[in-house]
This record gives sequence, structure tokens and C-alpha cells, in this order.
Amino acid sequence: MPVTALLRRLAQAEARLHAQLAVTGASEQFGPLVAISLGSGPGQPLPIETAWHDGSVPATAADLQAFEAFCAEHRQDAILHLLSHAAPAMLTLLAERSYQLDYVLHVYVHRLKSLPPASIVPVHRETNGLRWAALAARSFGPGTERIMEAVGQAPGKRLFVASAEGEEVASAAYSLDGGVAVLHSTATRTNFRGRGLHAALLAHRLRAAQAEGADLASVFVTPGSGSERNVERAGFELAGMRLTFTRR
Repeated sequence: MPVTALLRRLAQAEARLHAQLAVTGASEQFGPLVAISLGSGPGQPLPIETAWHDGSVPATAADLQAFEAFCAEHRQDAILHLLSHAAPAMLTLLAERSYQLDYVLHVYVHRLKSLPPASIVPVHRETNGLRWAALAARSFGPGTERIMEAVGQAPGKRLFVASAEGEEVASAAYSLDGGVAVLHSTATRTNFRGRGLHAALLAHRLRAAQAEGADLASVFVTPGSGSERNVERAGFELAGMRLTFTRR
């Protein structure tokens, strides 16, 4: 599959899954932009209270204006994610409307044909979203409790926990849409890092996704990070970038 078509498929899956996070909030679509609000309000926004560009066509000035009105109504910043294939057609308009690039993540994909070997690290599926969220927040650090609860209780999340020394010490998740398994929320408690837990959770989720009929998995990682090295070792391939813009 050509890279542009691959990224478009990922963007559409991400946009649809993004809307599902607004279980107790609001979700609206403005052209290719899918925006959500969980009602956090000023001073306490969640990082997921954003819009996703679905990768189909460029957003228009009217689309952005409507998205900005949505953000003003819900008292949150106008933050937009888009994948790199969609960026060239959007850069001029985003600059004209005072959007600035905040950060970039690498987009990796796995075609689920040659999977990494199963790990000896104990990994199990967690069905209690709040229990999973508590462990995830402990791993990600103070201030992440609310976002992890939102993720853990969103519909369709597959939640996983890895153990070491008899303790539950690492968490991860994935969501499935149209044969695409979107891997996310991987974290390990500080004093248990460097023991292969991240790799074990990667391998376990790839196998679980393949068993569910997925033909593609994706993950976002910080460039040059240990997570990037882990996904490369697991057989993922670099496919593009996720760019995040904020209106100033």
C-alpha cells in the first residue's frame, strides 16, 4: 500500500476512535476535523480534548473557524493533530489562523505478518477500566489520573497489564477500527523500567490484534526515545509523523 494511502487509513481510524473518547462529553465533526470535549474547562484541560484531522481532504477556513468556536464554547484550547501526508496542504492556512507547531511524534506501523516471539513476562487482559487507569497513572506520573480514567473507560479499549516480582507494574492498551489496531498508553513504573516489560506488552498486543483479525498496527513514539528503539526491534516500520498544532 502506498505510504499516503496507509497514512490516510490510519488517520481515519484515529479520527473515529477519537470520537469514542467523548463518552460523557461532546464530539462534533467539521469537514475532516473530529473534535471532542470532556467538559474539563479552563485551567484543567485534558490532552485528549483536541481535534483529529481524518486525512481525507484539507480543512477549509470555515472548518477551522467552526472548530475554534467549538473550543471556545467548551473553554478549551484549539489543538489539532494531523498526520504528515495531510500537512503540506494545511500549513499556510494554519499559519494564517495563528496555529503553531507544538510537537512531532513518529508514526510506526506493523503489518502483523511476522510477529515478535511471545515474551515470558506475565501479561493479562484487564477488564476493570478504573483499576487499569490507576496503574497507568502511577506509571505516567502525577496529574495523569483523569486522562487515564477517560481512556480506561472509553468503549472498545483493550487494556493490558504486565507483572514483575508478583506485582502489576506496567500497562498498555489498543483500540481496533477497520482492521487497524492503534496501540497506545504504554507505561511502566519507574523502578521496573529496563526489564523488557514494554517489549512484552508490544508483543502481546500484536498477537491479540492479529487474533482479532487486524492486518495493521500503529503506534506513536517520541523520536530518538527508548520507546522508538523498542518498536523498531518489534518489527515496526517508520511511516510518517504526527504533527500537533495549537492556536495561539
